[in-house]
Amino acid sequence: VQLQASGGGLVQAGGSLRLSCAASGRAFNSYAIGWFRQAPGKEREFVAATRWSGGSTIYADSVKGRFTISRDNAKNTVFLQMNSLKPEDTAVYYCAAERGLILGYWRDSSQYDYWGQGTQVTVSS
Repeated sequence: VQLQASGGGLVQAGGSLRLSCAASGRAFNSYAIGWFRQAPGKEREFVAATRWSGGSTIYADSVKGRFTISRDNAKNTVFLQMNSLKPEDTAVYYCAAERGLILGYWRDSSQYDYWGQGTQVTVSS
């Protein structure tokens, strides 16, 4: 399983970015896909997660209502649409995947075996 995250950049507060996570290597229908972020000097934190085959989606309280996770199964790509960005959203964003991970563990980064390389998001005030 290979994941490649892209779409980061520099944006002003209130702006938007869309991150992409392109997956390759196998069929992903049973996989959970998560987005995490890590700011300098802080621990990696959960942002959002969904199941590749559809169904439930969950978000961290800090991004709920501003971020939306979606999928394009034909392109094996998961997106994270980020609106109303704030300076505190500045971080390196990672996508991660894990086969058969149940919803109760989606927020736990240690449960994911496969990670993308990360993409930097910087929000200026």
